[in-house]
Amino acid sequence: MDDAILKLARELAKEIQKDDRYLALELAKQGNDNDKALAELIGKFNLVRMNINGEMGKKDKDQQRIDTLNQEMRDLYAKIMQNPNMVIFSGAKEAMDQLANQINAILMGAINGEDPDAIDVESAGCGGNCASCGGCGC
Repeated sequence: MDDAILKLARELAKEIQKDDRYLALELAKQGNDNDKALAELIGKFNLVRMNINGEMGKKDKDQQRIDTLNQEMRDLYAKIMQNPNMVIFSGAKEAMDQLANQINAILMGAINGEDPDAIDVESAGCGGNCASCGGCGC
């Protein structure tokens, strides 16, 4: 039996999927999926990360190799994040994350007894302190 609140949550989810921010994120995901150069960079990044993990797991670690691999991983990450499709994706994801944080602020405020109409959704989001983070993607 579906309770009325869960039914409303499902309706909200359907509305979110009609929102321009959601649609932009979906298009950006497709752009990333179709970008062969980006996929190659991500593949190289993952391979370097596996090599670092392998080297770190050795009893006799080669610190120079670890340092070289770490630098290679940072360089690949920078290239990935500069890719035009990834730039678009990051912006779209940030907008969607902000919407999710605002929705969550309203829900959590209401659960804690606040007036839903008085909750300041503009201040919802990352406060910079990752210790209490629920996963904003910073």
